[in-house]
Amino acid sequence: MTTGGFSSVQLIREEEILALPALSQEDALTIGQIAYEIGTTRDLAITIEVRLGEWTVFHASLPGSKPENDEWIARKARVVLASGHSTMHERVLSEETNVDWYELHNLPEKLHAIHGGGLPLNVIGKGLVGILLISGLPQVDDHLLGIEIITEYLARKGEQ
Repeated sequence: MTTGGFSSVQLIREEEILALPALSQEDALTIGQIAYEIGTTRDLAITIEVRLGEWTVFHASLPGSKPENDEWIARKARVVLASGHSTMHERVLSEETNVDWYELHNLPEKLHAIHGGGLPLNVIGKGLVGILLISGLPQVDDHLLGIEIITEYLARKGEQ
């Protein structure tokens, strides 16, 4: 199992805790900038994307990342848009229920990836408004980095 010992219940709770008060274009750019700061400080070979709906408002391919990371990001984004949940949640739930996610949702694996690193940017009272996407690390690390980025964003937002 490559899912870090997460449970689907834990991952849903995580999404609830990390719900944002709002998500504007400026907020999405700030989230992207935080991801960029963390990625460059740690020398991570990752691609980062932040979307409002399907609109990409921030994208950065850090040194060492590869063109394939863009494909992974697109596939992860489609999963978040289809499910409203993180790609890690969908992966773990699929493992817990022993169900083929792609078959269940009638969505091709070629275009969808239930691999950690796609996180919903939910707004309190509105649900899914945006997506934070990370690609380039092992899937658990992609997911944990996304959690760290959203947590840092919320901490900074609380300081204002």
